[in-house]
This record gives sequence, structure tokens and C-alpha cells, in this order.
Amino acid sequence: MSLVFPHTFVPWFRTVAPHIHAYHGKTFVVAIAGELIAAGKLSPFAQDLAILQAMGIKLVLVHGFRPQVNEQLRSKGHEARYSHGMRITDAVALDSAQEAAGQLRFEIEAAFSQGLPNTPMANAIVRVVSGNFLTARPVGIVDGVDFIHSGVVRKVDAAAIRSAIDIGAMVLLSPFGFSPTGEAFNLTMEDVATSTAIALQADKLLFITEIPGIHEDLADSDSPIDTELALADAERLLASLPRPLLPTDPAFYLQHCVRACQGGVERSHILPFATDGALLMEVFTHDGIGTMVVDEKLESLREATSDDIGGVLQLIEPFERDGTLVKRDRTEIERDIGHYTVIEHDGVIFGCAALYPYPEAKTAEMAALTVSPQVQSQGDGERILKRVEQRAKAMGLDSIFVLTTRTMHWFIKRGFVQVDPDWLPEARKRKYNWDRRSQVLVKKLS
Repeated sequence: MSLVFPHTFVPWFRTVAPHIHAYHGKTFVVAIAGELIAAGKLSPFAQDLAILQAMGIKLVLVHGFRPQVNEQLRSKGHEARYSHGMRITDAVALDSAQEAAGQLRFEIEAAFSQGLPNTPMANAIVRVVSGNFLTARPVGIVDGVDFIHSGVVRKVDAAAIRSAIDIGAMVLLSPFGFSPTGEAFNLTMEDVATSTAIALQADKLLFITEIPGIHEDLADSDSPIDTELALADAERLLASLPRPLLPTDPAFYLQHCVRACQGGVERSHILPFATDGALLMEVFTHDGIGTMVVDEKLESLREATSDDIGGVLQLIEPFERDGTLVKRDRTEIERDIGHYTVIEHDGVIFGCAALYPYPEAKTAEMAALTVSPQVQSQGDGERILKRVEQRAKAMGLDSIFVLTTRTMHWFIKRGFVQVDPDWLPEARKRKYNWDRRSQVLVKKLS
């Protein structure tokens, strides 16, 4: 059987490959709202997690159970009570939570055991490990409200969890903890997931939730999702929001993302379970689908090092193949890597340019300016150009020039003017390919 649309599948798969390399051996803590399971989305979600594990990602799964506990309470004729955004867990609610947790663990383990042919779970072996990995303490009395059997995480047995995921198992945590005396406490999924991610110093914490992320305009639910928030920006936003009482409040998950990043987790995410494949889209595409909070901007504009040679080669090769760029062999790039400026996003090179100075003529050539098709029209080309100009100024040069056959108008819009090839410095003129007939464009540096 032949592949459907191989002309789109192959380029797509190649763009995913850098992410696969970057995340192999990394640790993700994935937290799912109980509403995901109530909505019947557990099976496809389990398939997506199995794919991540097959790619070498170490997984800890934390489940929530708000709707399931509430259903148990209704069946007992008991009312669910909340305060300060937390459940007040009396004896009946504690029993209901234990029953709901047992049922959900059974369903989750069953979902990871479905090795059906012609599904992503075929031939997948996902071992699910549960245990008493959490120590808890009571919330106590807050503003006169006694939370009784509600608790918060006191300690996470990170060493035991790490031992399990290092041998290929997936650890499943329920929002339950026990005191040193054996008393049970009902915890929140968000607290368990955040505390676990911090204890493990996980590479990612991902909340799969009822909300699509944080809107750029919080007053307009139709506004775009803010796909990346620096920690400082997230902290300012959180300080401006009222105390969250419901999971649909913007600050509800954001507060946990901020806490995780403050605790050393580099990336925390808020994703919608309503979107099929949201987890895969967030992990394996450049901008993702939800909101990511990072302890610093992931996009790094910097000078290249020898570690970037492979990434630069992979980036420019398609443009060399179609004739946009002059072909450069690996030896040349290895020799000249110090001349390159790169844009790195989440460990992947998405843009580059080289600067070759001609000090005797007080100018320099900018060559191999390349931006990945995945991120074109997002301003990366201009950011690289600005950085190259700064490097040239620091060398005391008066201008930079480019040779191009296809992108003349892009450079003209950014202050370059066309000149005759005779303008080129003598050393560069001797290497000019008259058959290629490249246009020469120059920009004065003020």
C-alpha cells in the first residue's frame, strides 16, 4: 500500500525530526483534567502518549477527577462544596474521591493496554506504574473555612518515580496523598502535577484542560491564543488577575505554570483537550497550539558554534537544492561557522546568516541568509539582518552587501540598493560567478 500524499508527508516528517531528537530522553509531566475522561477522549489521548513514549520521552501522567467525584457525590445525595477554588473534602467526599480515583486508574490502565491492530497502540507496550509516591499535609482552616480532608503536597518521592520512568514505565499519579501517620488527603491534580514536575526538574509540564490557553485579549474569548509567555510577563499578568475560583478562570492553570517555572521547570503548557491531537501539535510544531510559559524566551539569537553545524546544514540544504542559495559543502561550513549568526528555538535552528568581512574595503558580505519555511513571515529574517548589521558595525565597517538571484525586493525594502558587480571588493570580484548573474545589493551602515 502506498503512502497517501507523500509529497506532503515527507517534508512534514522531516520538520518533526529535530523535535524527536531534541526530546529523546526528556521528562514530561502530563496532567489531564477529569473532564477529558468524562468527554470520552481518553482513548485517543492514550494513543498520543504512547507515541511520545515510543519516541523515548519519559512520562509521568497525573489525572484529575472533579466531575467524577461530583457524580459520586450526587449518587449519594451529597452536595459538592468548594471554597478558595478548592474542594472541601468531608468524609463523604473523601470516600467519593477514593471510589472515583480507583475507577479512573482502572480506565487509564485499560486504555494503555489496547494494542489493537491498525491503531497507534499496535505493538505498543506501555507499562503503567502507580504507588504511594506522595506525602501530604492538610490544608487546614483558611479564612475560617475548614477543608477537613483536603490536602496539599508535602513531598514527592522523586527518586522512586525516576527509577520507574528510567526503566521505561509510565508513572500514573492520582490526586491523593498520605500523611506519615497514614491519613488520606484529597489533593488537586494541579498541585500534584506542579509539585512532581518541580521535584523531577522535568523538561515540560503540560496541562490538558478545559480552556484553550491564555487569550491575548482576556476580555475577548475570540482573540488569538498567546502561544508563548515569558515568565516575567506571566507573573505580571497573574498579578493583574482576580483570584481564580473555577478551572475556566484565566489564572487557574496559569498560576501553576508560573509556580513550575519559578521552581526550575523550563516550559509549562496549557492545552485544550477539545482539540484532537493537541498534545502532539504542542510538542512537535514550532508555535504549538496552546499557551507555553517559559522561564526565558526560547528564541535565542546568537553567534553560531561548532555544535550548530548540523542544524545549519539541515536548514540551508533545501534552498541549495532549489538554487536559491549557492551550494556550500560541510567542510566550508565547519571552517566558517564562526561567521554565522543563528536563531535557535527550543533547541532547533530556524534561521541563519554568515558575515564575511573585507576590511580593506570597509565592507562585508552577508551570505546564506535563510529562514525555515515553518517560521517565515514572522520577522526572523529581519532579526538576523539586524544582528548581522550590529556585528559589521562592531568591526568598524561602513556597509554590508549581498548577492542574490531571487530575493532582491526583500533586501530593497530593508534599505539595500542595487549596484554594479564592479562595485565589489577586488577579492570578492575574483570569485563572482558571472554565469549565475547574481544581483549585488549594498546597505550603508549609519
